[in-house]
Amino acid sequence: MEKEKKGIGFFERYLTVWVAICIVVGIVIGQWFPAIPETLGKFEYANVSIPVAILIWLMIYPMMMKVDFQSIKNVGRKPKGVFITCVVNWLIKPFTMFGIAWIFFYVIFKQWIPEALAGEYLAGAVLLGAAPCTAMVFVWSYLTKGDAAYTLVQVAVNDLLILVAFAPIVAFLLGVGGITIPWDTLTLSVVLFVVIPLTGGVITRRTVISKKGEDYFNNVFVKKFDNATIIGLLLTLVILFSFQGETILANPLHILLIAVPLIIQTFFIFFLAYGWSKASGLPHNVAAPAGMIGASNFFELAVAVAISLFGLQSGAALATVVGVLVEVPVMLSLVKIANNTRKYFKQ
Repeated sequence: MEKEKKGIGFFERYLTVWVAICIVVGIVIGQWFPAIPETLGKFEYANVSIPVAILIWLMIYPMMMKVDFQSIKNVGRKPKGVFITCVVNWLIKPFTMFGIAWIFFYVIFKQWIPEALAGEYLAGAVLLGAAPCTAMVFVWSYLTKGDAAYTLVQVAVNDLLILVAFAPIVAFLLGVGGITIPWDTLTLSVVLFVVIPLTGGVITRRTVISKKGEDYFNNVFVKKFDNATIIGLLLTLVILFSFQGETILANPLHILLIAVPLIIQTFFIFFLAYGWSKASGLPHNVAAPAGMIGASNFFELAVAVAISLFGLQSGAALATVVGVLVEVPVMLSLVKIANNTRKYFKQ
């Protein structure tokens, strides 16, 4: 145990502390130096922040370098993990999100939330629930030592299902007709968060292995990028919270009320997929990403659709933004749970 603890990097050992500091720094920047987020906000295309995209790419790149295409071929021989991911993400998650959010917004929090606003918050929650994560799941997988090839396949399958399942599910749950998927946001996200880092990672892997050998690549080269993922995550937090600082301070009670069902849903979906994977005999490096991809959300897509359907100042847009706010702290707690329970899985 002591040896394992020594192997943990400085940033990873105190990650919770760094996250808290970055959240505070981000809010302070947004309040006292608003020119910074305003300037960064100009570098946006299809509701995707380019600076945030670059930082996410920095986080994902080390994971993508570990992808061995021979391993991807082997995924087809062990489809159980992908099956669990698909069932949880598309047949369970959107509907439990609707149910949990409805109970809280219309019943438990009825005295604090007007009925009209409750409907908008419900809509935002459903948009989050119907959009499983694509980009950040690579980071959570990386932090739990997940199988890089398996994670890539899980994300790729979800990207394909989003194309056909997102709009019908949201329309069914909310009774909202004429939902239009912002294809530019979806396409750009897939290119930025999957295609580009994967291509760069594959080229780097092949180049280094051909010159230095596989042993050098696995034990020396890849380890040089360990802190890159953490640093990218922390800088992303600073930027995200500098964008949302005004929203947090202006709506403290409603931010908290919206966060409650979102957090409960996140933990429920994680333990459902993670526990199912454990019961199915899957190894930890497949079970952890399977739980993470359902628990986290494709918030870029959810925010874009909320704005286009309900407006920038709507309750639906606010609910999706709260999803962004709670995503990282909650997912880091699940990373810790996954790492602490690794010993209960078959090696």
